[in-house]
Amino acid sequence: MDCLIRMEAVSREFPLDHSHVRALDHASLCVSAGEFLAIAGPSGSGKSTLLNLMGCLDKPTSGRILLEGQDTSALRPARLSALRRQKIGFVFQTFNLIPVFTAAENVEYPLLVQGVGAKERRARSAAALKSVGLSSRAGQRPDLLSGGERQRVAVARAIVHRPALVLADEPTANLDTHNATQLIDLMHDLNRELGLTFIFSTHDQRLLEHTSRIVRLCDGQVVSDSAASERSLGVLHA
Repeated sequence: MDCLIRMEAVSREFPLDHSHVRALDHASLCVSAGEFLAIAGPSGSGKSTLLNLMGCLDKPTSGRILLEGQDTSALRPARLSALRRQKIGFVFQTFNLIPVFTAAENVEYPLLVQGVGAKERRARSAAALKSVGLSSRAGQRPDLLSGGERQRVAVARAIVHRPALVLADEPTANLDTHNATQLIDLMHDLNRELGLTFIFSTHDQRLLEHTSRIVRLCDGQVVSDSAASERSLGVLHA
C-alpha cells in the first residue's frame, strides 16, 4: 500500500519541570490517499500532538514522518512552512477565521499567501464556497454567520489550495448535533467526490460512525487500527 503520509516510530517529548513527558510514543501509521480516517482517544492520549506532527507544525523528538515520500522531519523551517502551505489544509475546532474578512476573503487567504493572482483567487474562493453550500454568504463577515456556517467556511479555506491532505482537530467540538451532522456529511461528500484525504482527531461518536478507519491512541501509543468493515464485525487489530 502506497502511503500519502507515513509515520515511522515517531515519538514527541516535551519538557516538564526537570524531566520530560512523552506525548507520543513510537507511533507508526500509514495513511493512503483518499482515506477518511479518525484519530480517537481520551484527552491526553496524543491526538493533537500527532496531528501537529503530521501537519508540519511540529517536529518529532525521534522517528520519521514522510509526506508523499519526503521526510518532513529533516526539513528546515522555511521549507517545512512552504510544504505546509502547499500540501496541507487545516480545520480547527475554534474556526480561526479572520474577523475583519468576509467569508470569501477568509477562503482566499491561503492563496494570497501563496502569491496567487487576484482573479484566480476570487474564482477558486467562489468555487470552494459553492462546494460547501455557502455561495450566498460569501460577502458576510464571521460574526454574521452561525457556528455551522463558520466551520463550513473553515472547510472551504482548508480545501481552496487543493491540498494533498486535510487535517481537522476536533472539528465538531463546538457544534450542536444538527450542525455537527451537516458538517460530517459535507466533509464525507468532499472526500468521496473530490478524493480529498481527511484525518480527524475526535472523540465525537457522531463523527466516528462515519469514518472508514479509526486509529485509537492511549498514552501516546497506537493501540488499535480498524477499518469500517472490521468494526461492523467487532474486530480490532493492533
